Amino acid sequence: MIPVPSGVRVWLATGHTDMRKGFPGLALLVQETLRRDPHCGHLFVFRGRRGDLIKVLWHDGQGACLFSKRLERGRFLWPSPADGVVAITSAQLGYLLEGIDWRNPQQTWRPRSAG
Repeated sequence: MIPVPSGVRVWLATGHTDMRKGFPGLALLVQETLRRDPHCGHLFVFRGRRGDLIKVLWHDGQGACLFSKRLERGRFLWPSPADGVVAITSAQLGYLLEGIDWRNPQQTWRPRSAG
C-alpha cells in the first residue's frame, strides 16, 4: 500500500489515459487537464482504456513516485468523464486498489459473540 500521509488528497483523472505515459507525461496531464500542481504532494490516479491498469503519480517532496497496478481479473471501477475531476479519500483509494467498489463498500456481518 502507498504510505499516504494525513492531509493528502487523492484525485482521479476521469476517462481513460494513455498508459504509455511516464512521469513527465502524467505530470503534464495533472497540470493541464486536472488544473492541479503535480508537485504538491497529492496523489493523482489514472486508468487505462481497458480498465485493468491504473497508475498513481505522487511527489513525496524529494522526487516523483509512479505506482502501477494491473488486475488479473475484472476492472477498476471508474467515474465517467462527465464527472470531471473526482476527489476520493485515502480509504477509498485502498478499496480501489483492491478492486472493491469504492463508491459503495459493503460491510460484512460479523457475530458479536461465539455463543
